[in-house]
Order: sequence, then structure tokens, then C-alpha cells
Amino acid sequence: MRRERVRALLAEVAEGRLAVDVALAQLDHAPVDELGFATLDRHRALRQGFPEVVFGQGKEPAQVVAICERLESHGDGFLVTRADAALRAALQGRWDAADVNAMARTVLLRGAAPPPRGTQAVAIVTAGTSDLPVAEEAAVTLDAFGHPTMRVTDVGVAGIHRILAQRETLAGAAVIIVVAGMDGALPSVVGGLVEVPVIAVPTSVGYGAAFQGLAPLLTMLNSCAAGVTVCNIDNGFGAAVAAARILAHPR
Repeated sequence: MRRERVRALLAEVAEGRLAVDVALAQLDHAPVDELGFATLDRHRALRQGFPEVVFGQGKEPAQVVAICERLESHGDGFLVTRADAALRAALQGRWDAADVNAMARTVLLRGAAPPPRGTQAVAIVTAGTSDLPVAEEAAVTLDAFGHPTMRVTDVGVAGIHRILAQRETLAGAAVIIVVAGMDGALPSVVGGLVEVPVIAVPTSVGYGAAFQGLAPLLTMLNSCAAGVTVCNIDNGFGAAVAAARILAHPR
């Protein structure tokens, strides 16, 4: 249950339009839903501002559908990440209105729309085209949470002039997510150009010595640009949530 819905419920009670017992009946359910194979956290949106998100990898399509049916029943819609082709097909077959993003491997069903979180956008910057799936996961997540985004694509350090030409765009962002594989050097460059928070996401893109993203991860952790925050390999979702938390407490 989102905080906005609880606030509206309490306002109805305060104004005498809703009986206390009726409001209590809507709030007194246990904060979890037991499905046998999953335990859903119904109060996560109340505590954190956004509802539980379903990680699809490793789950059977039928399990994810059941989880999403329960989430939808509470009016918040749902977001599924790491959804392979079979899972995307199962969810789209169940919900025609769902937004399916094959590149991001996400499925989003919009619930009762939360108010926009702000007007300042999160810039999502990619070093190469191969990094786009991780960047799209971040973009879909931010969209689900009500934050606008803008893209700066294929501006890796092999052609440094490309990112330097985007300084005006970068300066207009509230938070910047930088997604890069291979040498992973782009977050340091961006971190040295801007004053806003920079969240770096290493990807598993690269030749053998990149070690499926370990090399760019270590590069980002050792960034010479002060204050760059680093997420796990290929974790566009985590970067988006970190950005959303930052924007929940604006300067």
C-alpha cells in the first residue's frame, strides 16, 4: 500500500467521510501475503515509497504470474525485472496492458499512478551500445517510480569528445547513472565533470580479461573522481533505486 493511499484514507476519516472501523479494516491485514513459494511484503511501499519489485530470473512463469496477480490486487500494479522471453510472454498473455521491454527484460503494469516525484531528470549514460540492456533496466525502473529520465548513449572514452559534447545535458540532470563495460573508465570522466551524484554500473560486456564485468567493477571502485558510487555488475535496477532514494531527499 503506497503512502499516498494511506494518507488519503486517513484524510477521509478526519473529514468524517469514512468510519474508523472501515478504515481500520483496510489497514489491519498482516503486512505480508503468504503464497507458499513466496512471501510478499505488502508494506514496502509504505516504508520505502515504492512497492516490492519481482526479480524474475530463476522463477517459474506460473510463480511470477501468481505473485503479480496478488500485487495487482492491492492496486499498485507490478514491475518484473530479469524476465526472459518465456516469462515476458506469460505475463503479456495475462495482462494485455502491460508494458513489455525486451531489451531491458522487464514487464511493467502500471497501477494507480503515484504523483510524479519531481521534474528533474536522471541522466542515464552508456559507454557503448552493448550496455543498453542494463541502462534500459534502470530507465524502466525509474519510470515505474515516477521519475523522468534522459539518455546519453554510446559516449565511451575511446572517443572522449562524445561525452564532452554532452556537458550541457549532464549539467541539467539531478542524478547521473553511468553504465559501462570493457575498461569501465567513463564514470570517472563524468564524475570529474559534474557536481551531482554519479552512480556507476559495470556491465559484463567485454573480452576475456574483463572477467564478465569484474575488470570494470574494480576500475569503478578505484575511480579517481571523488564520490562516485558503484553498483553491482549489470545491476541497472539497483542503480535506479539508488537514484530514486537520492531524489526522495532533494537538496
